[in-house]
Amino acid sequence: MPNEYCLIVRAAGKRLDLARGEASRIAKGSKLTWWTERAEVGVRFCFEDKDAKNAFAAYCDDLGISSKDI
Repeated sequence: MPNEYCLIVRAAGKRLDLARGEASRIAKGSKLTWWTERAEVGVRFCFEDKDAKNAFAAYCDDLGISSKDI
């Protein structure tokens, strides 16, 4: 994808499941595509839109899930 906005998330188990659910909700609400990929450390969450990525980053911060902008 030419426009992708990604974040590396360091979570496992239920916290990772919560993050995936929220990513899906954000993308569905914005009618965007999102996907995940394994990263060297964590999971890469990518969105088609910068605002969706920022909303997801805010969710991770609120939940105390470690995330890093890439």
